[in-house]
Amino acid sequence: MPRALAPLACALVLVAGCVNQNTWTPAIDPYNDPNAAKLGVDEAQCRQIAQNAAGGSLQQTGKGAAIGGLLGAAAGAALGAALGAPGEGAAIGAAAGGFSGGGYASSQSTQSFEQVFKNCMRERGHTVLD
Repeated sequence: MPRALAPLACALVLVAGCVNQNTWTPAIDPYNDPNAAKLGVDEAQCRQIAQNAAGGSLQQTGKGAAIGGLLGAAAGAALGAALGAPGEGAAIGAAAGGFSGGGYASSQSTQSFEQVFKNCMRERGHTVLD
């Protein structure tokens, strides 16, 4: 990946996690739901609870990208030193590690968010299908 594209790639990983938590909603079957009138309020409250429980996608992705970047830079510098270019190796390793660490953290945060959201809606008496 060219160096100029590394910051853009990391930014896309950060944004992808945020969009999912702001727009995703579990499939709810309102048929025979005694709490159907409260569906909108419950969704809004459960979304907030789930975002808090997941630690915030942007925050978790940023942490994952930072840790991945540090580990990638160290590994890249070591490999680059063996090949005679430690600085370039560190830069490439940092970009690769940051991207993969951020993507992994975003994925974990999203899974946690979805599970808490579904559980919250079930606890409020709604039939969650997915």
